[in-house]
Amino acid sequence: MATENEVEEIDSLERGLLSRAGSQEELVTEAEEETVLYTASFQEMEENFVKYQTAQWVLYSLLLILAWGIGFFMLLYLPVRRYILRKDIRSRKLYLTQNSIVYKATKPVPFPCFGVLKKEKHVLLPSVADLVIEQGYLQSLFGVYSLRIENAGVRRPPSDDVQIQGVADPSAFRKAVLIHLAHMRSEVSSRQVSTIEDTPNLRGSPSKSLRHDSFPHFGEQVLLQKLEEVGNSVKRIQTLIEDQQSQTSGPID
Repeated sequence: MATENEVEEIDSLERGLLSRAGSQEELVTEAEEETVLYTASFQEMEENFVKYQTAQWVLYSLLLILAWGIGFFMLLYLPVRRYILRKDIRSRKLYLTQNSIVYKATKPVPFPCFGVLKKEKHVLLPSVADLVIEQGYLQSLFGVYSLRIENAGVRRPPSDDVQIQGVADPSAFRKAVLIHLAHMRSEVSSRQVSTIEDTPNLRGSPSKSLRHDSFPHFGEQVLLQKLEEVGNSVKRIQTLIEDQQSQTSGPID
């Protein structure tokens, strides 16, 4: 049986190991995260956003009262709705990184006792065509803006675009994204130009090598012709020598 002191020592060791493991996981997650270039704010627009959503909810409730009477239950649900809206806008995060636009939000479900809904969206910057700032009539009464991120390439319906409400200064965030996009595209174009300038040199080098390769073949042909001429001359000399020998050998006999 282990004593109380041994049990306490084991517990302290387990706590130390768990704390070290947790700190290592935090360091890994921090290292994996990208550097944030610009962060949008939602805190300044909390009251205006809640008022706008409340007015919209009340209008829908009045219309449904006239239609089927469901609007009475919607009006009773209004305090819970306002609580959900405040939790939602306080949890929103929108920031720009080196490669993407990141939007995160956590809001309670329609019945908060059943948990929360987490939403995380990453939009790659090469796929961004433009950031559109919109404001309807009811939004203009409360000073609320909507920020819509349009996709590049084939035009899709606006419902597929990422729409975010309640950004405090959407024009500043849009400017930061467009400046970073222009910088990225200028770097890509400069790389393409450098590769195009390097390709003629690569294309010219094989022709030079072919020319250099053609010279040895020409030299070999010349050498063969010379050797044939030398061989013919040697044969002629041999024939002359043989003729002379035959002539000298005749009178001696």
